[in-house]
Amino acid sequence: MILTIERKWKKKTYTIGILHINGERFCETLEDKDRGLKSSSPLSQLKMQKIPGETAIPTGVYKVAMNTISPKYAAVEWFKDLCGGRMPRLANVPAFSGILIHPGNTALDTQGCILVGRNAQVGRLTKSRETFEKLYRILSEADNRGEEILIEII
Repeated sequence: MILTIERKWKKKTYTIGILHINGERFCETLEDKDRGLKSSSPLSQLKMQKIPGETAIPTGVYKVAMNTISPKYAAVEWFKDLCGGRMPRLANVPAFSGILIHPGNTALDTQGCILVGRNAQVGRLTKSRETFEKLYRILSEADNRGEEILIEII
């Protein structure tokens, strides 16, 4: 399965993108500010340009692991019921760690992660939990079938 995030609207403190699943539009995304980082850049350069909690991950292709239990989300009842605290996590993102796909509404909720929902308000996502639940079920089904899940950020 291939997820693609096309970063469309790059603002001063956040980035809005469009998430596609196998080429079909699924939802919008909200990330921290896109500072033009690329996964092919030298690690030293990435570390120099990154502002923790305020920088979107580098563009590139990453594997999505579905077996990571998030200590933060495992303690939240809604996530325990939905996924036992297991969150989609991007693997091997240079200069970043713990990058999850999860619900949230503003750049303050990202901390470098990818938020999913509907961009019905300027600078915000709505219907984030509902969108995440649908996405999680799709990804979980693919993972259960043994499919590799990749995400490409462009």
